[in-house]
Amino acid sequence: MLRFLIDNRRWLGTGLLLTFASSFGQTWFISLFAGQIRAAYGLSDGGWGAIYTLATLAAAGLLLARGSLADTMALSRLAPAVAGLFALAAAAMALGGGVWMLGLAVFLLRFCGQGMFSHLAATAMARWFVATRGRALSIAALGYPLGEMILPVPMVIVIGAIGASLSWTLVAGVLALVVAPLLYILFAQDRSPVGLPAEQGSPGLGGRHWQRGEVLGHWLFYALVPFLLTPGFIGTTVFFHQVHIAGVKGWTLAAMAAAYPVFAGVSIGAGLVAGWAVDRFGPERLLAVLTLPMGVAMLMIGPVAGVGGWIGLLAIMAVTQGMSGTLWGALLPWAYGTRNLGAVRALTTSVMVVSTAIGPGITGHLIDRGISFPDQGMAMGLWCLALAGFGLWLRRRVVAEAIRMAG
Repeated sequence: MLRFLIDNRRWLGTGLLLTFASSFGQTWFISLFAGQIRAAYGLSDGGWGAIYTLATLAAAGLLLARGSLADTMALSRLAPAVAGLFALAAAAMALGGGVWMLGLAVFLLRFCGQGMFSHLAATAMARWFVATRGRALSIAALGYPLGEMILPVPMVIVIGAIGASLSWTLVAGVLALVVAPLLYILFAQDRSPVGLPAEQGSPGLGGRHWQRGEVLGHWLFYALVPFLLTPGFIGTTVFFHQVHIAGVKGWTLAAMAAAYPVFAGVSIGAGLVAGWAVDRFGPERLLAVLTLPMGVAMLMIGPVAGVGGWIGLLAIMAVTQGMSGTLWGALLPWAYGTRNLGAVRALTTSVMVVSTAIGPGITGHLIDRGISFPDQGMAMGLWCLALAGFGLWLRRRVVAEAIRMAG
């Protein structure tokens, strides 16, 4: 592993930078400003959730339409350009204005951060690595939990010291002056997997590279959709409504913040183990266990009374979140090949972004109707457990499909 890290530090570092910097467009980061946003614009939980939902749905639509740029445009130009747009989004959050400006800024934050930065990271890792794809994806995905571990406490302090507007100005400066130049430098040198010509790539099921239309015409994509939707839907809503959860449970946000390092640490461990398992057993075998930990965690969120229970359930949920990025980063090229991976990943990433869009809107509306988020957790937990059972069947069906196509 040490030799692998040393030999591939440039490319692994590129993926790590993209996932870490995506933090500025992730729900947990934006939710740090939720109190100030609702106060500044006079929004309820449902109103803020509705704006967030619409903005994120629009971001998913744009990602679906433009995600294929990763197949046709040099990543050395595309990645810095997205970083520049990301910086403009943060600047728009700093400037404020009407509700329409808030919606536009959130739309761009979600498109650039959760959408394109995550999309580019996974696409690059899948193309640059084949035999060690699982390890590469799990290492690059460390940027997600590292962001969750490192950034929340300093950002809360910064927001308290200089206010929300100047804090977003600081984020814009980091993206424009640090992240964008680094991406330009790192992407300047491409990589081809050892023993595999760059123009050939790594084929998927049936020994071919699938077009997006073929993916949409095959049953496998629709069977995978629930697994694509669920972790994002639940994970987003848990963090999005943390202020609400604190009020229901009588906890303080400061006490709840202790869960962030635990969540990040477990995510890191789960991601690394998932990377090893993908390379050793194949990505399709993780489908059966992906949602099981999250289901257990959501069944806990209603009964727990102390902050220790909150920390424990987030640790359990982190197993699913840590596995998720590695699983999809490896399963999609395994199933569909790498030549058109940008277009295929744009499709699946859009589904994931949609899940993070509809989550706050639906759960926020239910909260406004008197159903607290902890009470909603029971239904989410049961759904996750049912989906794990479906995953057992799907794994066998996917393996049979691979054998059929190979024959």
